[in-house]
Amino acid sequence: MKIHHKTFEYLTKNEFHFIDVSDDVKNFVAESGIQNGIVNIQSLHTTAGILLNENEPLLLEDIKQHLEEMASKNKSYRHDDFSVRYVNLCDDECANGHAHCKASHLCATATMNIIQGKMQFGQWQRILFIELDRPRKRNLQILAIGE
Repeated sequence: MKIHHKTFEYLTKNEFHFIDVSDDVKNFVAESGIQNGIVNIQSLHTTAGILLNENEPLLLEDIKQHLEEMASKNKSYRHDDFSVRYVNLCDDECANGHAHCKASHLCATATMNIIQGKMQFGQWQRILFIELDRPRKRNLQILAIGE
């Protein structure tokens, strides 16, 4: 059994930045030499998510609107009340309760099959990494296991 892993770094541009990472993951799988197994894609962040879906501009706007309706920036979040919150604070802490709540509706990981050296995508499926907070460096960790 082989195990191959890599961390990809992306610079997000804004809230709701959808990054199609499918080709990066496909190239990683090809380089791994794994013919049959699985590949796991993992966000290393709590305010970003992974989505296996169609990369179609109008659908991405629908997803953005749907997430915003569920966890609007205009709502009040206890996570953002720094007068009472004392856990997991850092020097550049920002009010991002909305981003955490949006991320709770997405996945932190996606696992896909590798068969005969190729990832198994449905006709329109793409791997989308979605920034839900603010622009910054983000990391995705990819792990392929197989033979």
